Amino acid sequence: MKVAISSAEPQLESQVDPRFGRCAYLIFYDTEKDEWEALPNTSRDAAGGAGIRTAQLVVNNGADVVVTGNIGPNAMQVLSGQVKVYTGFSGTVEEAIKNLKAGTLAETSAPTVGEHAGLSKDAGFPDAGSPPPGGFGGPMDTPGGWRPGRGWGRGRGSGGGRW
Repeated sequence: MKVAISSAEPQLESQVDPRFGRCAYLIFYDTEKDEWEALPNTSRDAAGGAGIRTAQLVVNNGADVVVTGNIGPNAMQVLSGQVKVYTGFSGTVEEAIKNLKAGTLAETSAPTVGEHAGLSKDAGFPDAGSPPPGGFGGPMDTPGGWRPGRGWGRGRGSGGGRW
């Protein structure tokens, strides 16, 4: 069985990254051969679609299982029916592998976080309820503008609307 584990660093002793789509690395571990490799997650800093791209990387590398902290709806949709997903894990990648082999992880069938949950101030993106750095930068009723209490708008027809 081939397992993909979201990781903060490229070693088995690394902490499992709680974010799937924006994890720093994916560690692919083959339970039959007891071999592993770490791949940097090139989608980590993507402006959008990180979860989808990361999930596709998992599928393209032939993983049967994902172990992570949380997973969003878009990534879950890509993996659904192809890859078993185990969430809620915190600890090292080594511990995740041991727990998976022991059968102590709980399989997840639904996303554990909402869309864009991996975007944070630490990643260079403002939270939905915070103004962007440097102020608003434009009229609040323009599509894609920031709206107090609603974050970044998407324009008409996507829930952005006019104020």
